[in-house]
Amino acid sequence: MSENQLENQLQVKKIRILIGKVGLDGHDRGAKVIAAAFRDAGIEVIYTGLRQTPETIVEAALQEDVDAIGISILSGAHMTIFPKVKKLMDDKGLNDVLLFGGGIIPDADIEELKKLGIGQLFTPGTPTFDTINYVKKWVLENKERENL
Repeated sequence: MSENQLENQLQVKKIRILIGKVGLDGHDRGAKVIAAAFRDAGIEVIYTGLRQTPETIVEAALQEDVDAIGISILSGAHMTIFPKVKKLMDDKGLNDVLLFGGGIIPDADIEELKKLGIGQLFTPGTPTFDTINYVKKWVLENKERENL
């Protein structure tokens, strides 16, 4: 599908994403930068702020009816936080919501997390448009299937 076709399809439904920081990780610059980039790309962003729990992230995603949850994590707790959020999402029936994220995550851990059903995990230096295009494509492909 061409970039123009993708954009035309996405105009039908505005994408809504939630960006969150879980735990005691107080480094929020990356989360704010990516939230602003998504917003500038026409995506509605709900930013939950610092020091959230997996439960508050999933509850906010449920209440806000988001298409995707993005978690920024720099604390090294990614092998605990992502599986916990994913389990809570599954428990709440959010099987049609993408869980993706970014931060300092070793390649081996990224592969393990993907096996658990976590979406793409972006590392420092990834261009913001790569992240935006990934989410747009995922939403289009997966939300389109729901409507069949």
